[in-house]
Amino acid sequence: MPFPVFEAPLPSAVVFDLDGTLVDSAPDLLPATNHALALIDRAPVTLQALRGMVGGGLRQMIKLGAEASGGPVEEAVLDRLLAAGMVHYADHISDNTTIYDGVIENLESLAAAKVPMAVCTNKTAHFARRLISDLHLTPYFSAILGGDSLAVCKPDGDHIRTAIREAGADAAGAVMVGDSITDVEGARNAGVPVVLVSFGYTVTPARELGADAVIDHFDDLSKALASLNN
Repeated sequence: MPFPVFEAPLPSAVVFDLDGTLVDSAPDLLPATNHALALIDRAPVTLQALRGMVGGGLRQMIKLGAEASGGPVEEAVLDRLLAAGMVHYADHISDNTTIYDGVIENLESLAAAKVPMAVCTNKTAHFARRLISDLHLTPYFSAILGGDSLAVCKPDGDHIRTAIREAGADAAGAVMVGDSITDVEGARNAGVPVVLVSFGYTVTPARELGADAVIDHFDDLSKALASLNN
């Protein structure tokens, strides 16, 4: 794929979600979730089912997995399962995770255009930073905020606004790029437009979530961003 051209007016910043937006991390989140569920003799969830559970962090995935495989568990049990799941995930965080097609080319073009970029994810911050580092994406981002970086996380707008600010930019003219209703609601609460990818982690199709634009491939990102200024 040739590097895309981003034409003026450029966004003041682009904030990306991580899982399901920049990277397909479900192949590594799945075994961590199922490892935790196995400790209480629950049936494993499928990869397809897990893709609809991503967005609220590993705790949420294990909680939803438990509900789907036999019913909810007490918070104390969930705490234990989360601890086990996090250890497993830490050992295998980037074994099978891949970067979506076209991501690198778009990050390169945005960097060349001097557009500040940040990651705002509900993934635990140290996991987010480690995964981004393992995939050699760290140099592209001026800020990386995880779900535990602040007292709030998406869909709270302060999570996204803080990511923009820490990237050295102004929220006016900034854009969120994500894959789920959490990203849409977070962007609305932050007062910024949102572009969704259609290939991410959501039960409800991306085009039904009320985003300002939806793309089927990162080839289309430059056109989507330009459409927000028309």
